[in-house]
Amino acid sequence: MKQIEVQILQQSYLLACPEGQESRLLEAVERVDTAMTRIRDAGKVRARERIAVLAALNLAFEIADREAAELTAAAQQRSAPSAPASAASTTGEAPLNGAQEQRLQQLLLRLDEALGEDGQLL
Repeated sequence: MKQIEVQILQQSYLLACPEGQESRLLEAVERVDTAMTRIRDAGKVRARERIAVLAALNLAFEIADREAAELTAAAQQRSAPSAPASAASTTGEAPLNGAQEQRLQQLLLRLDEALGEDGQLL
């Protein structure tokens, strides 16, 4: 196991990394640092812990959104394998159905309530 020193939000961290995975770890560090820097630079949140939580929520939301889009695309392929690609699938974004949209809105409202005066997630 190799150790790599990285900087996230101008603070140094020493991270363990499996051999050969250094570039993947550095890419992940860059994504986290970028997400945290954007939140900090927006000016609404100053506490490092709050910035980290918001960044983690944003990144988790992006992953969940990507997974939902992949599942929707896979379901569409199974149900209509010979149908031409729709505009949504060619852009990589799957449209949300009514229930998904409602659940997304409820989740965003709950997150905004939890964050309180620190600002909204999106």
